[in-house]
Amino acid sequence: MAVPTHKTSKAKKRSRRGGRGGIQTPAIHMNENGVYVRNHHVAADGTYNGKQVVEAK
Repeated sequence: MAVPTHKTSKAKKRSRRGGRGGIQTPAIHMNENGVYVRNHHVAADGTYNGKQVVEAK
């Protein structure tokens, strides 16, 4: 089994793993009514998937 000659420093290890994860912006698109809505969320006008599901605010 291969064994590293030198210990990997914390800085080296953390810089390599730094690209993973992090904050992702939510996917926002415009629905057929021209209202911006996040994926799998009810729009501000109360529609979801083209159907009125709640009263508009």
